[in-house]
Amino acid sequence: MNTLFEKIWDKHVVDTLADGTIQLYIDRHFCHEVTSPQAFGGLRARGLKVFRPEQTLCMPDHNVPTLKQEFPIEDPISKNQVDTLASNAQEFGITYYGIGNNKNGIIHVVGPENGYTQPGMTIVCGDSHTSTHGAMGAIAFGIGTSEVEMTLATQCIFQRKPKTMRITVDGKRKPGVTAKDIALYIISQMTTGGATGYFVEYAGEAIRATSMEERLTICNLSIEMGARGGMVAPDETTFEYLKGREFAPKGEEWEKALAYWKTLKSDEDAVFDKEIVYHAEDIEPMVTYGTNPGMGMGISGTIPSLESVDEASRISYKKALDYMGFQPGEPIQGKSIDYVFLGSCTNGRIEDFRAFAHFVKGKKKADNVIAWLVPGSWNVARQIKEEGLDVILTEAGFSLRQPGCSACLAMNDDKVPAGKYAVSTSNRNFEGRQGPGARTILAGPLVAAAAAVTGKITDPRTL
Repeated sequence: MNTLFEKIWDKHVVDTLADGTIQLYIDRHFCHEVTSPQAFGGLRARGLKVFRPEQTLCMPDHNVPTLKQEFPIEDPISKNQVDTLASNAQEFGITYYGIGNNKNGIIHVVGPENGYTQPGMTIVCGDSHTSTHGAMGAIAFGIGTSEVEMTLATQCIFQRKPKTMRITVDGKRKPGVTAKDIALYIISQMTTGGATGYFVEYAGEAIRATSMEERLTICNLSIEMGARGGMVAPDETTFEYLKGREFAPKGEEWEKALAYWKTLKSDEDAVFDKEIVYHAEDIEPMVTYGTNPGMGMGISGTIPSLESVDEASRISYKKALDYMGFQPGEPIQGKSIDYVFLGSCTNGRIEDFRAFAHFVKGKKKADNVIAWLVPGSWNVARQIKEEGLDVILTEAGFSLRQPGCSACLAMNDDKVPAGKYAVSTSNRNFEGRQGPGARTILAGPLVAAAAAVTGKITDPRTL
């Protein structure tokens, strides 16, 4: 009897080498400007074409400015990256959604919302947060540039089969707890290396109760605990989300696909290499206090004392707190902040903007806060306007930017200055991730909204 992961993996094995390495077939390849130039250069040097161009989709997202996209990119490095991807896509005959295209955005937001991501697929991209797509019942993971070249040339890559882990979150979550809080809680318990070598399936009542977009958030963060990827078995929530999307199957093909998708679940007596159970009622709104996503805590708690940390980790723990300007044992609530970022492939979808807008309605942005609200795609931007969320946000003193990765990482103009605190709905809080010297506190959209209107870290349940 097989796990969901094994069912999809086994169906995509082309060959097994003598040393156990697997040649794995790839159904969908997403490609952006940062990790692809050398891959295309390698094809060119060897006189190769892209083997199956219709299975690759290209778009720029990391280097894209989120203001004045109608003008040429000013930063020469970013401009070169974006222009190079455009010319490579044209030369090799690959679908390309450039800046200004109504399907442009963050590739991990655009893929699912257009129906490119489907259950049962193998999906890769030269980007660690490719794990996002596993939310739809796919095997999705990040690859390196040499593997990007291999995928372009052969539609296959060489992989070692990872071990399997099931993380069950049972019970019902409390009011004010978002999918981001569930993910940050799991990472805080697992640590950043706790799932290394595993592919995770998320299960349990609390996971089943999530929307499709919430599952995308949870799977997005799988990589932050060291997992190769994360997935949720497809169900009616998945099928309802996919139905009618542009690149999803239609008519007879839909019925045929649906029949197969309904078989995609772990068998009742399937054995995982590791099983972990968490309880939804233990989870409250979460924040990070250090310089990796595993350094997280419930917002009502206090930063762990030095004594509670493993002795071998104390030096790095102290270094992280020094960087953040925090002290062991102190509460994090009430800390003044400077920036709020809503967006990224973690929390840049329409449901995130609905939650943020609903929370700030009738309130005002704090004067000491600079807020960057960045839709994950032009489709999300259109929905924000259609639903009147932009009016609510404007009345509360906020303004929307144009789609892109934005302040998730310091590869574009949206950089947090040194020493400043940012409450960010993105996925990483490493030193310098949002700009040299920037101090990042990861949180969900409700904690971000509460910080934006109070100017400090605030439990959204108190407002």
